[in-house]
Amino acid sequence: MSLPASIADFGPAALAAVVVAAYLVVGEPVVGQVLHRRFEGRLRTDPHARRSFYRRLLVLEWGLSVLVLVIWLLSPDVDAAAVGLRWPTQWPGPVTGAVLVLVLLFVVVSTRALRGGALLDTAPPVRRAGEGRHAEPAAHATLALLPRTPGERRLFTLVGVTAGVCEEWLYRGFFLAVVSAVAGGPSVAVLVAVAAVAFGLAHAYQGAVGVVTTGVLGGVMAALYLGTGSLLLPVLLHAAIDLRFLLVPARVLPTGRAVA
Repeated sequence: MSLPASIADFGPAALAAVVVAAYLVVGEPVVGQVLHRRFEGRLRTDPHARRSFYRRLLVLEWGLSVLVLVIWLLSPDVDAAAVGLRWPTQWPGPVTGAVLVLVLLFVVVSTRALRGGALLDTAPPVRRAGEGRHAEPAAHATLALLPRTPGERRLFTLVGVTAGVCEEWLYRGFFLAVVSAVAGGPSVAVLVAVAAVAFGLAHAYQGAVGVVTTGVLGGVMAALYLGTGSLLLPVLLHAAIDLRFLLVPARVLPTGRAVA
């Protein structure tokens, strides 16, 4: 696919494009940590904490996506194909296809384990107030985000679809176009590595394991995007990965509340 080879391609929006791309790498991890810590604190006393958190995520992700859309529209020499807004031009190559199959197998196996509660049995217990300066372990912090009630599940469905659409647009379509422009057209391997690091850091609130896991997934999504020339397949796969959590019954999720 043809990515921008010069930041000048963004024209009058060049500075804004670089600033937003830098925010995705540096600012988003900090914002994610802050929002999650506040969410954990609200879980102690507010029964609507998850729904409020879901709504906030929807506003933030769509707001940032619209901002990036405006930046792209103001970039005269960056066409739709350069940010993945087209139908796939080819199928993934054998290496990318093999990795994709492995990711799908991981998704299926992990979902089955979650549905049966197997992964939850190994998660460390929730910390109580005064038992250390950290909040609950990352495993429980992530599980705390999963919906329990029908109302939460409906909102979580929107969050899952939003993550598929907005995060692929932000971290693959837009971000890689800016990286390519700043670096003067780097190799696919470099772009995949940069995408993996950026996406992993954006999930720093999930702890080291979460950073590595989401980083690998981010790299796979980038390879799939660059291999097909389109955001379509990454969007569908990303949404499916997030929406699989709807298959986890509320009865197997931990009931302990997070602590600040």
